[in-house]
Amino acid sequence: MELATISTRDKIFAAEAFMKTLPQLELKVVHHFSKDIYARELHIPADTILVGEIHKFKNLNILSKGRMLVSTEEGMIEVEAGFTIVSPPGTKRIAKALTDCIWTTIHGTFETDVDKIKDTFIAANYEEYLAYCGQQLLLPLDGLN
Repeated sequence: MELATISTRDKIFAAEAFMKTLPQLELKVVHHFSKDIYARELHIPADTILVGEIHKFKNLNILSKGRMLVSTEEGMIEVEAGFTIVSPPGTKRIAKALTDCIWTTIHGTFETDVDKIKDTFIAANYEEYLAYCGQQLLLPLDGLN
């Protein structure tokens, strides 16, 4: 198969699989909670390449410090502090920190248990995400039951 025929998502999964064979860096994570809001602040050292999670819902992401290359729906772009993006459900990103960075992902939730939040908002893999999407299609519509 030619590289040009491989989807961006498949390229990100392939990169992630390779990266998991390398020594892993433990990144500093700071959890913030306010009324109905959870923010996961990730501190990323310069020259770090990382792959994000698959989110079940759209979510808000803010780069509040630094500069990085990040995959978006328009392809790889260079962004700097002040960059904000709303990620659609099912998004999986890959990024390289060009400088020390802080990236914050924000979710609306009453929950304060970080493990429960992860279970609610994150799919472990793409198959789980597709199964989640299928379950949502089977839910009755409001007012029709």
